[in-house]
Amino acid sequence: MGLIVQKYGGTSVGSIDRIKKVADRIIRTRAQGSDLVVVVSAMSGETDRLIRLAHEVTPYPDEREMDMLISTGERVTIALLAMALHERGVYARSLTGRQIGILTDDVHTNARIKAVTAERIKAALAEGVIPVVAGFQGVNEKSDVTTLGRGGSDTTAVALASALSADLCDIFTDVDGVYTADPNIVPSARKLSRISYEAMLEMASLGAKVLNARSVEFAMKYQVPVRVRSSFNDSEGTLVTKEDPEMEQEVVSGVAYDKNQAKVTLVGVPDRPGVASKIFGAIAKENISVDVIIQNVGQGALTDISFTVPRGDARRAKEVLSKLAEEMGVADILLMENITKVSIVGVGMRSHSGVAARMFASLASEGINIMMISTSEIKISCVIDSKYTELAVRTLHDAFQVAKVGLLPPAKGKGKTRRSNAPN
Repeated sequence: MGLIVQKYGGTSVGSIDRIKKVADRIIRTRAQGSDLVVVVSAMSGETDRLIRLAHEVTPYPDEREMDMLISTGERVTIALLAMALHERGVYARSLTGRQIGILTDDVHTNARIKAVTAERIKAALAEGVIPVVAGFQGVNEKSDVTTLGRGGSDTTAVALASALSADLCDIFTDVDGVYTADPNIVPSARKLSRISYEAMLEMASLGAKVLNARSVEFAMKYQVPVRVRSSFNDSEGTLVTKEDPEMEQEVVSGVAYDKNQAKVTLVGVPDRPGVASKIFGAIAKENISVDVIIQNVGQGALTDISFTVPRGDARRAKEVLSKLAEEMGVADILLMENITKVSIVGVGMRSHSGVAARMFASLASEGINIMMISTSEIKISCVIDSKYTELAVRTLHDAFQVAKVGLLPPAKGKGKTRRSNAPN
């Protein structure tokens, strides 16, 4: 099939036995006539072990040194996999992020890729050698090691596929594709044969853990076909590709949830121009991502502002704003950590009305209160109490009949769903 980039996640290479099985799969794929570049993660649990070691030394590890430490996990895996291939009579060469020319920005522990040269990979392929590449890592312009954040090996694989003009990027993991919902919560969840880049990006950013969101951004920007497959069977998996008319037939293609959320509320904020800019400017300086934002209608000269951040950044966000709040005369800062963002995603939402109303009615029917709402052309997200997470996911999956292929079923007592340009 030409050139294929294969990426194997931590569970796929979690033991020596599994590394040997990955080597066997690589050999089988190559025997079918494809050239291969292989990207691997650290062995399952290894990155967490290294992080724990760092925190045994100091509660606040230096981020540059953290990158130096946690990048070693992938180096172990590439060497072991290359050895396994050598043992089977196949020429392979292990290569780090630095060696293959992945240049990133200077943000340690969450760097972004700026350029990929891949010259050593091209040379290895020309020699008939299989390059085995350490995912998750690169170097900045100072030649310091950087890492790409959780799930960064997916991004490495897609970036290499783009740089090498590969025909396909296979992401091997412990699931056999992208499902309409978490099968652990919704037993009737259906595996999708394909999904658009845009819908997959929304699902990844909304909590679906099968693919890293930044890898999907890369794939969408450079039109890299990505296939999500299981390393434990030969299922064809799910193809992530450009949108086609058939995809629009499914109004909702998936239900996602994210428990890694916290809500920060500033009570009694002066209702005047420039205040929101100061608040979110201070958050941005700390590299804290903000998701859903709500500002209430002002009462007199005051208003309330609520927003969500990753749970791990919530307390730091509150600390950052404490001094600023005092200067502006904000009455209080409230923090709520037991929340979940539950979302429905589907490119068909662009051409069907009534989607939001149905979502809200479904949640209300189960007594689930909605705290915050966020929408785009192809997704609707609601922030709810975490204790209702599983109930909300099952309810929405049933309400939109996501397990079945087809259009949004008409509401009870209604005719066919009329068409419009956006969800309402």
